[in-house]
Amino acid sequence: MRRAAGPQPAHRWADITPNRVVDFGGAAGLLGYAALAWYSQGTAAAPELWGFFALIGWVSLPVALVFAFFWRTPDRLPVPRLLIWAALFRLCGPFGVPLFEDDWFRYLWDGYRFMETGTPYGFAPAEAFADPSVPPAFQRLLDQINYPDLPTIYGPTTQYAFLASHALGPGSLVPLQLLLIGVDLALIRLLLSVAPAGFVLLYAWCPLVIKEIAFTAHPDGLGVCLLFAALLLHRRERMTGAAACLALAVGAKVFALLLAPMILLRSPPRAWLAFIGVLGLLYAPFLAQGSSDLATLAIFAQTWEFNAALYGLLTLWLPPLNAKLALGAGLAALGIAYWLRPQRTAAGDLPRGDWIYGLFLFAAPVINPWYALWLLPFAAIWPSWWAWTAAWALLLSYITSANLGGVAGLEAFAHPAWVRPAEFGAVLLALCADAWRRYSSPAHQAKRNSNG
Repeated sequence: MRRAAGPQPAHRWADITPNRVVDFGGAAGLLGYAALAWYSQGTAAAPELWGFFALIGWVSLPVALVFAFFWRTPDRLPVPRLLIWAALFRLCGPFGVPLFEDDWFRYLWDGYRFMETGTPYGFAPAEAFADPSVPPAFQRLLDQINYPDLPTIYGPTTQYAFLASHALGPGSLVPLQLLLIGVDLALIRLLLSVAPAGFVLLYAWCPLVIKEIAFTAHPDGLGVCLLFAALLLHRRERMTGAAACLALAVGAKVFALLLAPMILLRSPPRAWLAFIGVLGLLYAPFLAQGSSDLATLAIFAQTWEFNAALYGLLTLWLPPLNAKLALGAGLAALGIAYWLRPQRTAAGDLPRGDWIYGLFLFAAPVINPWYALWLLPFAAIWPSWWAWTAAWALLLSYITSANLGGVAGLEAFAHPAWVRPAEFGAVLLALCADAWRRYSSPAHQAKRNSNG
């Protein structure tokens, strides 16, 4: 018998479940990160920039497609799957080798020095070049450390992480990678408490974040997580805990000080005591031995320049010191103006860290790609074209003479002439797109009409 004809179900986009979309994107991304780990090993040939950027393009596509699917309904994104795939992406990192980076040799050396002498400070790696007591494995590390004539620049919070990593696996980067991966996943959980899952996806699956933390083990993620924990504790009026986390964040990297006023200025005395006490406890053991990270930080602030944006332009007309003073005064004025605004945020009392860190980096003499880790969590709360464009554009800073195999007339860390215009030009175009979107929004038009 033939069945009676009737209306047949139509295929609709709605039939594609959120779980399937995330799993499809996650599987594609996982293959890309596995390929990146394999490529970084140099099995076929020495890794080159073209292969790196091709793989970054591969792992970027799933982020864009999954985010586009949940653009209108970001809360529909299944959180457990977001976290599972984020963790799997990151776990590819320990199977690879840091690409176009050598900072990790210093991390492993600092952990060794801390374990052996009780402090990683006050001793330049170059002083150990001819020391027969250094094990052969760490002598090989010494040969790869950049700026070996300078003591370490990393703060005490990160040094304890290096020490823990050394205790778990001397001379191996894997324990540190796993520790930082765990911290980054904790940050994602914190973000999910204040931002829709669809926008947290931008951070959780961001190639720059995964490359800089899981593959390269930059410890900035530790400081960012502690800073974000401090802000959320402050939001819940747990002032002492907030101040303690802030001190730990400052001990990881001084960048955390940029948001310290948002936590401390209106806090009770006990919070100030907690901040000073925890920071003092972090530094006291090292200062008692006569050294800390502060001396090398001062050298860094005075002399280093890499991938600068506004600072690089100003030094075409001004001496470096005058450019730094002018930019410092401008940032201070903008910071005061922000603090005095009647309504400083659009999400409770969390500060606009994307604005604050974005302006700071735009003016800074050094803009390494992993510095974006400080602003991207805030860009998950206040999504913008410029912040997420920066997350991809800053990877162009890896196009240096050294990573190109040497370019005539350029120093090792210098860029070809087109790199910075392309990098910062993309960010400025995205900033203009954000401004136009805001200007043409119905809310802004209604406000203009009511004022007019």
